[in-house]
Amino acid sequence: MIFKDSRGNELMEIIDVDEVLAMTAYAPVTHCLAVVMVGDDYLLGWNRWRKDWEIFGGCMEAGESMREAVAREIMEEIGISDIQIDYIGLMHLELVPDYFSTERRREYGGLYGIRLRPEELDKIESHRLDREEIEKVALLKDIGADEKIAEIDKELLLYYGGDENGI
Repeated sequence: MIFKDSRGNELMEIIDVDEVLAMTAYAPVTHCLAVVMVGDDYLLGWNRWRKDWEIFGGCMEAGESMREAVAREIMEEIGISDIQIDYIGLMHLELVPDYFSTERRREYGGLYGIRLRPEELDKIESHRLDREEIEKVALLKDIGADEKIAEIDKELLLYYGGDENGI
């Protein structure tokens, strides 16, 4: 186990497996997340319903590959397309009951990384499609020390540029 959050959700491992093979070798692959770097900082979104800052992504839709899902989520949540999306690996999670399921469960999800140039921040606010769930976006350095960041998501920052950023 890599990390256990205060609710009991566990990030068990990041599996180094081919992106396409992951979909058939592990099940269920249910979601994809992306660590987004802007310069040497991280971009996070404020989830209106969960009441915390988190990395971007969400559930896969029927027939989507992991890459298609993360590209769609990035377009919806930060309004950016035509970007390089780096595959990091497959997350293995053990999750406690929540609004997705009433039972403890094992899930797998694709983890990706995206690097944006600082000048791309200007177009994010005008291009974002999902403002209902992701109310606002901010760089990690601009998030107050008393504001809640999803614990596993903060841990996932380490897998994309974390070493040079002192996370």
